Amino acid sequence: MGTLEEYRQKIDEIDRQLVYLMNERAKVVVEVGNVKRSRQDAPPIYAPDRERAVLDKIQAANKGPLPDRCLVAVYRELMSGSFFLERPLRIAYLGPEGSFSHTAAIQKFGHSVEYEPQSDIQGVFEEITREHSDLGLVPVENTIAGGIIETLDSLIVSTVVICAEVLVAIHHNLLANCELEKIKTVYSKPEVFSQCRHWLSSALPGADVIPMPSTALAAQKAAAESYTAAIGSSLAAELYGLKVICENIENVASNVTRFFVVGREPARPTGNDLTTLVFSTADKAGALVECLKVFQQHGVNLSNIESRPSQTREKEYHFFVDCRGHQDDENVKKAIQQVRDHCLRLNVLGSYPHVTEVL
Repeated sequence: MGTLEEYRQKIDEIDRQLVYLMNERAKVVVEVGNVKRSRQDAPPIYAPDRERAVLDKIQAANKGPLPDRCLVAVYRELMSGSFFLERPLRIAYLGPEGSFSHTAAIQKFGHSVEYEPQSDIQGVFEEITREHSDLGLVPVENTIAGGIIETLDSLIVSTVVICAEVLVAIHHNLLANCELEKIKTVYSKPEVFSQCRHWLSSALPGADVIPMPSTALAAQKAAAESYTAAIGSSLAAELYGLKVICENIENVASNVTRFFVVGREPARPTGNDLTTLVFSTADKAGALVECLKVFQQHGVNLSNIESRPSQTREKEYHFFVDCRGHQDDENVKKAIQQVRDHCLRLNVLGSYPHVTEVL
């Protein structure tokens, strides 16, 4: 067995090799960017299929002892640096800074891209449509709260496409600059209070709970007032100078939010994809069943279905469906063509790599 100093010297040497190899990789990335720019049909900087392929290969090559999650996080930051070298990406998200959407965007795209907070979800879609941002990240559903209505409504009317999905574990933390027993007021979003009500009733039964439009604004409020706290993310604590007093205070440990990455360019097939559609049917018995039968006949598995009432036509509903496969897959393509015959309208919102790992 060697000495501690010998092991540290060995680590230092490995670190030098890692830095050298990462920069060698970065030089190749620069060349890739040059090749892309030289082509008339230049592919987008962010390619979800390529991202998925790289991460799958890294996990397949991993023999331990580091867990896959660790290496995936490292490579996400490497890819973030690659975006910066090719052309800095601009990512729109539901702000303000420190929101859970901001946290999710950083976990997905790393620290080397530009982030542009928006005041509402519709603003994220408009940023993409107007080409002010390259991509947007919007929450679409939560395991506790269900579907995010504003996102669903925006998808119906927008021309942007879904090009990726992200699953993010949502952990609520109590943020403050005083001791727990001195807290008199707690700020956060109404739905966050409902997701943490068990902890609040036992730990802070006498505190006033005041709703705010976002957890980030709640953190700003708590930072400015004495004997107050906010429930929010650890990123909000870091940004607004608060301490994390209590971690993971949510009622349900498996609180996961699904986000869509939206953009102007569709994602190419990977062999393990999802396609999201929205359609509306005639107001007659069995109309929805007829649509669902078509998917069954073509062997297309539906993993999710959700409805929203039309905002323009009475008694009309929009059905959002996630189906396994890419819209360019032959069976999915045929199913979509046949389903159109039973619909008043049908839009393919996008095909994208299917993910199961939670960030």
